Amino acid sequence: MDALLLTLKLALISTVILLIISTPIAWLLAHKQFKGKALVEALIALPLVLPPTVLGFYLLIALGPDGPGGWIAGLWGDRTLAFTFSGLVIGSVIYSLPFVVQPLQNGFILIGLRPLQVAATLRASFFDGFRHIILPLAKPAYITAATLGFAHTLGEFGVVLMIGGNIPNETQVVSIAIFEHVETMNYSGAHWLSGILLILSFTLLAVIYRNRNNKDSQLL
Repeated sequence: MDALLLTLKLALISTVILLIISTPIAWLLAHKQFKGKALVEALIALPLVLPPTVLGFYLLIALGPDGPGGWIAGLWGDRTLAFTFSGLVIGSVIYSLPFVVQPLQNGFILIGLRPLQVAATLRASFFDGFRHIILPLAKPAYITAATLGFAHTLGEFGVVLMIGGNIPNETQVVSIAIFEHVETMNYSGAHWLSGILLILSFTLLAVIYRNRNNKDSQLL
């Protein structure tokens, strides 16, 4: 139960952070042309193809005492961000970034710039137009992005194992707990946790497809 609660906490915090930082990134990629744009898009999408253990290894180095994470942790008296819940949040945000940025980017492309241009003729600022026009229009994209980001964080294994290890009540998420149960031949515990993840994952996917179908019906 502790692993389940920790996983839900990690997924919720990571999703909120992802939505905040992905919004300007997705808008920039959707409507701006600049040198190196393809490289930025490739960097964001890298977790889609890079083995989780590879990403986890480099994150472990970066979050460790000799990396930037060690310097940041030193600000409040710690030595490292590796093997901490804060490190898991950082890793989850990086690992799930393309699952949030890409749906938002596609949503912003579909909306286009015309609504903001019309709002500007009424003397609305960019931020007013974005808040009152773009965000409501992009609601389906935000639902998809939030659901995918949350679901992807629930199922993380390779990255969280590399940077978080298996510390109860600190870094032991459900996927790690399932692996531990299987290693100790505790199949009943593995069945229980796996069943919960299966139901959660199916429910989240159903939300995405229902949201997409509702959007398609509105267009028709």
